[in-house]
Amino acid sequence: MQTAPVMLSVVLQNRPVNLFSDILLRDMGVGRAEGVSQGQAGPREFRSTPLWGVGQRIFFLHDGRTSDLHEAIKAHQSNGPEANMVINAFNGLKVSDKQAILDFLRSL
Repeated sequence: MQTAPVMLSVVLQNRPVNLFSDILLRDMGVGRAEGVSQGQAGPREFRSTPLWGVGQRIFFLHDGRTSDLHEAIKAHQSNGPEANMVINAFNGLKVSDKQAILDFLRSL
């Protein structure tokens, strides 16, 4: 995972932080767009959320539509190739490896 410089606090200012995210703006597409602009994100965009604290979250995805991490991974399936490559790689794993990833995410 790429390290992104993000100012989280004075202690971390100007230091690389492993966010487990690229914090890029993503085009949600017509079917998923909520039409809400927030900060630099336009009405079809959403910023990738860092995975820190994902294990403490109750709901997932930009709209909180699932409480299941595996369902959240599957819900990223789209017409674009970016998420699909990751989903296909995840789906190709052995059950024990999928579980290990889910356990890791819950530990964050």
